[in-house]
Amino acid sequence: MRPLFTVHAGEFLVGEFIEKSYPTLNVWIPAKDTGIDLLVTNMKASTMVSLQVKLSRDYKPPEASSDFDRTLVAAGWLTLSHDKIATSSADYWVFVLVSHERKMLPQFIVIPPEELLKRLMAIHGQSKIYHFYPWVTKSSVALDGRGLLKSDKKKLADGSLLLGDRDISIFLGNWGALKDMI
Repeated sequence: MRPLFTVHAGEFLVGEFIEKSYPTLNVWIPAKDTGIDLLVTNMKASTMVSLQVKLSRDYKPPEASSDFDRTLVAAGWLTLSHDKIATSSADYWVFVLVSHERKMLPQFIVIPPEELLKRLMAIHGQSKIYHFYPWVTKSSVALDGRGLLKSDKKKLADGSLLLGDRDISIFLGNWGALKDMI
């Protein structure tokens, strides 16, 4: 075991959020890299949830220039490996989106890896690497925005876009597994 390790910014933000929001739960950092970044247990350590954390800075322009840009709270971009998602031992993948707007809190998308992979494949087909654009709107809609046309973005801004498999809103702030441990 290596005596030194680093906690990445996304892992820190998730751990801090969990400790503040669920003070009766414990957050653990594994001693070696196994594809699990954080373990969360109840006080007796009799139940556990494992998390893989991915952080994206905001790729949304700081100055909104269109109705679409004004709709977004955060717009991330990550590259994800099909094999890593498919073989993940984590219960949930947590995508942390940090916005340019300093008054906005980080956005957390908490999704089981099987569901993430199913949706990515439905939207983009099977690929070795997926370019994932997690977007969150001011109306709390979360989606994979990769590949949306300009006309789709206009519809997203006015609320008329049918998202289908792109809609990951039910996973926005989805900490239900942690609530069940209390």
